[in-house]
Amino acid sequence: MKPDLFEAPDYYNIDDLLTEEHKLIRDSARDWVKRDVSPIIEEAAQNAEFPKSIIPGLAEIGAFGPYIPEEYGGAGLDQISYGLIMQEIERGDSGVRSTASVQSSLVMYPIWKYGTEEQRKKYLPKLATGEWMGSFGLTEPDHGSNPGGMVTNFKDKGDHYLLNGAKLWISNSPFCDVAVVWAKNEEGRIHGLIVERGMEGFSTPETHNKWSLRASATGELIFQNVKVPKENLLPNKSGLGAPLGCLDSARYGISWGAIGAAMDCYDTALRYAKERVQFGKPIAAFQLQQKKLAEMITEITKAQLLALRLGQLKNEGKATSAQISMAKRNNVEMAINIAREARQILGGMGITGEYSIMRHMMNLESVITYEGTHDIHLLITGLDITGENAFK
Repeated sequence: MKPDLFEAPDYYNIDDLLTEEHKLIRDSARDWVKRDVSPIIEEAAQNAEFPKSIIPGLAEIGAFGPYIPEEYGGAGLDQISYGLIMQEIERGDSGVRSTASVQSSLVMYPIWKYGTEEQRKKYLPKLATGEWMGSFGLTEPDHGSNPGGMVTNFKDKGDHYLLNGAKLWISNSPFCDVAVVWAKNEEGRIHGLIVERGMEGFSTPETHNKWSLRASATGELIFQNVKVPKENLLPNKSGLGAPLGCLDSARYGISWGAIGAAMDCYDTALRYAKERVQFGKPIAAFQLQQKKLAEMITEITKAQLLALRLGQLKNEGKATSAQISMAKRNNVEMAINIAREARQILGGMGITGEYSIMRHMMNLESVITYEGTHDIHLLITGLDITGENAFK
């Protein structure tokens, strides 16, 4: 087991722009990743198992609903704190960050924003501690980039709703206790429903044979005449804008998380380049390797500034969906390119589980697709700057 020697790059002294609380929160998450994630994550990925033993630790560092008010069990932190926590967790592994992102932005967020006071008090405290784990059902087998075409539906049966349909590519589904599910009513309007494990007709088969996010549990949500109590409907927002509001929060977290993965690949490659000797000198002394490393730190620095400014806008309630899309798209592309270049610096060693780079590279192939594909985010920016809708 290799020691975790990670040192975070900060080429532009961005730490000077953070508060002491921000740095304390980030450093606590960083220390936890070094202690509890790094020693086990390679084996978990090789075995394609989510390490459930880390759930209490995720809760302890505030990774579950960090911006949810304290009265509901959250930490009551700001959006930059949320981003920094996601950055540190994804530095450890994208799959672990996915687990935290889903719990925070896709389960706790809609219950907090769109739910009743009774729903908030019932679900949020247990989700914040990790006693209950959640999943988010939007994507369907035939409806990914076009979620509005969903066929999952529910009918009013008087004292309950009858839910039918299926969701695919759902993080946390195999072990979730609750699922926030988006479905159409009889008028075709999209609503959120809280479905609990144990409801008859609700099943969560796991997706196997993944080459990406291997340390994250992925599966389906299947509903066969599931009776959902009427009090489980999220009443305060409906329409496609409701789940897309959740995705904005998740995409924002990803824009920070991807920086963590990139940092880890860069730090690994830099250390290796200084130690690996060829032709009588460290490979860090060769121009082509310096070019790779210099471009990596430049792109990481640009992404850090983009995420930090977006966090400031989020704190002020000014961040737009299109701005979030830009950051998600840019920062994930940055990270995946750095992972590929870092792998080359390590040569053959870069493909082994002795180093984290290949695992990050495979994980980022999922991150660049989920929460809106790379191409879809490009078109969101295009729509925003031209006013012309290329989706239709």
